Amino acid sequence: MDRYTNLQSNSIKFILQGFFFAGAMAIAEPSTVLPLIVHYFSGSNVLVGTFSALLRGGAILMQLYAAFHAQSYPKVLPFLKRVFVFRFLSWFSLGLIIYFFSENHQFVLLLFAIGMFVFSFSAGFGAVYYQELLGKSFTKEYRGKVLAGRQFASGLAGILSGGISAYFLTNYHPPYSFAYIFLVSGLIMAFSFSFMLFFKENEKTNISKKESKFGKFIHNAIILLKADRNLRLQIISRLIAYSFWFIVPFIILNAKDRIGISGKDVGFIISLQMAGAMLSNLLWGKLSSSGKNRLIILLSYSLIAIAIILSVIANHIYYYYFVFFIAGAAIDGFRLAFSNLILIIAPEDKRPVYIAVQNNITSLGMFFSIPGGALVSLLGFNTVGWMTVIILLSGLLMSFKLKRA
Repeated sequence: MDRYTNLQSNSIKFILQGFFFAGAMAIAEPSTVLPLIVHYFSGSNVLVGTFSALLRGGAILMQLYAAFHAQSYPKVLPFLKRVFVFRFLSWFSLGLIIYFFSENHQFVLLLFAIGMFVFSFSAGFGAVYYQELLGKSFTKEYRGKVLAGRQFASGLAGILSGGISAYFLTNYHPPYSFAYIFLVSGLIMAFSFSFMLFFKENEKTNISKKESKFGKFIHNAIILLKADRNLRLQIISRLIAYSFWFIVPFIILNAKDRIGISGKDVGFIISLQMAGAMLSNLLWGKLSSSGKNRLIILLSYSLIAIAIILSVIANHIYYYYFVFFIAGAAIDGFRLAFSNLILIIAPEDKRPVYIAVQNNITSLGMFFSIPGGALVSLLGFNTVGWMTVIILLSGLLMSFKLKRA
């Protein structure tokens, strides 16, 4: 075992970084606050879906390119630090854009799209470096506990952040309330990155020689995908799991139209979503450390399907409280189990490649909110909701084939 493997101080830094980063993101929560902002400037469900996808899916090709280089790196932390700088600057700039250019809605949307793309684009490198660092720093049993601890802390941060969102949405009028949300969120995000500056990283000796050309790397990655059945099944399962993005970004907008919700309601809903995520990790961590990551995925599929069914039949604010609570639990379950499983099935020397191949293909699911927005406008929220439930149930059945680990 390497010198810094399962180091307690590293696990504490990892968890604290997650706490403050999740808090920063929750203030401008992608499922609730972000749709309200985009809808304010555009009035379009399709654009809401597009911006939601930009935030999550701009990193697709970059993950493969990052893995192309990272497979030969003994250490990845120096490169991860550069990613942190780009992520902070792009996120903080979103608040400045809204504050200074709010009179010109189209110009704001254009600059907003560019800023969000840079934020997501840089995450393509960060995701590979971050998971490689996680894979080399903790054993699979210890890693499950650390991931659960990080996600528990992230949920707690989200609960606290809901109050910050509610404060600005209640006490300031749009668009300045939106600007303040991103400015405060950016400062907290910068603080979160500081914890990783002191992370102790093992030097990896079992590395792969980088291919002479990126095209050759892609060719080898395709061969790897064809050869590893477990990788293929996991990618399919995760991609289908992302189908909840067809409908989730529009739940809060549907609630606004159906029953009417206030800024305080939005803040409380954000807190409930994070509470569901936080409390669920008490269970997810125990299951993961016992080698039951597949069970976490099956339970998460069930919970997100139930949440969408409830959002379709909801006629009172209490329904939405429960919807976002169990949705938070499901999303964190997916995140933990799939993150741990890919590190378990990947050979050490090919770990960045496995991470990138899975993330690259499944990132297509991040764009489901774009056709989702079009479908909601065309067919209505309820119809798209039931369609999504059917897709999720098919993914649930397929996930029984995943490797027990």
